[in-house]
Amino acid sequence: MRALSLFFASTLLWAQPPARVQTGYDSIQPAHLKADLTFLSSDALEGRLSLQHGSEIAIQWISSEFAKAGLKPLVGDSYLQPVPLIEFSADRALTSLTLTRDGHSEVFHAPDAAATFAHEVTISGRVVFAGYGITAPELNYDDYAGVDAKDKIVLIFNHEPQEADPNSIFNGVGNTRYTNNNYKLFNAERHGAVAVLTMPDPNHQGPVRTAAPAPTGQAPAGGRGGRSLAQAAQRPRILSESLAEGGPGIPLFTLGRSISDSLFKAAGKKAAEVEKAINAKPAPNSFDVPGVTVELHTATAEQRRANSYNVVGLIEGSDPVLKAETIVFSGHFDHDGTGPAGIYHGADDNGSGTVGVVALANAFAANPVKPRRSLLFIVFAAEERGLLGSYYYVSHPLRPLATTRAQINFDMIGRNEAADPRVITTISPDTSNQFGLIGTHYSPDYRETVERQNKTVGLDITYKWDLDAYNSVLFRSDQYPFLMHDVPAVWWFTGFHPDYHQVTDTVEKINFEKMAKIVKLSYLSGFEFADEMNSPRLEPRAKAK
Repeated sequence: MRALSLFFASTLLWAQPPARVQTGYDSIQPAHLKADLTFLSSDALEGRLSLQHGSEIAIQWISSEFAKAGLKPLVGDSYLQPVPLIEFSADRALTSLTLTRDGHSEVFHAPDAAATFAHEVTISGRVVFAGYGITAPELNYDDYAGVDAKDKIVLIFNHEPQEADPNSIFNGVGNTRYTNNNYKLFNAERHGAVAVLTMPDPNHQGPVRTAAPAPTGQAPAGGRGGRSLAQAAQRPRILSESLAEGGPGIPLFTLGRSISDSLFKAAGKKAAEVEKAINAKPAPNSFDVPGVTVELHTATAEQRRANSYNVVGLIEGSDPVLKAETIVFSGHFDHDGTGPAGIYHGADDNGSGTVGVVALANAFAANPVKPRRSLLFIVFAAEERGLLGSYYYVSHPLRPLATTRAQINFDMIGRNEAADPRVITTISPDTSNQFGLIGTHYSPDYRETVERQNKTVGLDITYKWDLDAYNSVLFRSDQYPFLMHDVPAVWWFTGFHPDYHQVTDTVEKINFEKMAKIVKLSYLSGFEFADEMNSPRLEPRAKAK
């Protein structure tokens, strides 16, 4: 990447967009964004909680906007892709892990052994330790090399090797796409495992979290970080949700030290020494745990099945050949509903992204010149419950993922980043013109295109989140499932703030001038992605800058 000082100096004299894209570019106006977001984040939509009335209103509104823009429906004559969900609450008292060794059995419950799984199952088997649970061919690293996980229960560390080492073969002090629990569950399934046990890295370095981060898009009650009991009592009661199909099919149990120490002791090893050996090379150090049988039981207190919907529309490309390829523009419409504190309006999260996708659909539809590749506009269901709509889409794509060339994903594009006690990060003194790109360390081509188009728009772009492992940002929005499928997928994001996942995330706090610039930049960048002969390439080995 060019030196930032030289890059920003070059943006002082803004270029004009080419005449062939001017009509669509000019249609993106702050006043239009404000009108739409005022409705979408209003009291009438009741916080857009997944499977509740307000989210259904949002689904119908987005669908009607796609119809007015003239987008092509892809589910018959409908813009709605059903997303089959299971809504449930785990029964912590009945969910258990039984460890048997030398004829002696001991039963554990939360917090020593905790699981949130939509199905009631009983699974028993032998245990195999598989390092961090990662298979990364491009790094010549595979924790499953030399061990047989078929029909076994797999024990793994959190995180990834050498996470605190700036010279790591993974991604220095940032995350790669392999750190996420969902990836590790899918990988364990591919190796024949029947369940996963995850434990803290004994030598993990970094700030101490006051609350565990959500594994994907779902924030824990009160958001990331600690909250008082009084504050927690004001949060809405939100049931867990899971995909009925398309998500991980095996349970994950989170272990406390007493169980993990017992398992390592049975193998004649110490967890800290094993982790140190893995990180030193890095190389796998996996093994069977002899003489131990584990039985897992998951239980639910309540459960129901229902459909939410991804809202999807298409603008076909103008080239007879290249129109078979796809550029994706996405966001999510759901939020946290209502609770004792009031309505969680979700103006920034993610009313802003939803309105941004609708504005892009209108801009591309209004522009007389269409790019050569096809454009897919999709607003996902149930992101706040764990990226469920996007996970469902990549397992049931309406356009082939093999010819999906790039994704622009909007999630929180309406605010100025501000200090939030739940987030540890360095914030620029002035964030009024700043937004972040998350994931371009997997596609320098993507980054270069956005920077080139930014000479017209003049935003301040930060890449700091790609050097952040603490906040797990890479996994927390709907671009991540696409990245798992080798699509150059990037989250466009203006940063956290104290109103994140609070009732105070309201429309009057949105910076609509900046939001319009972000949507305009995505329009220009997306047009180039869709029109140039060479689309962005994914580099499997992350290269953070």
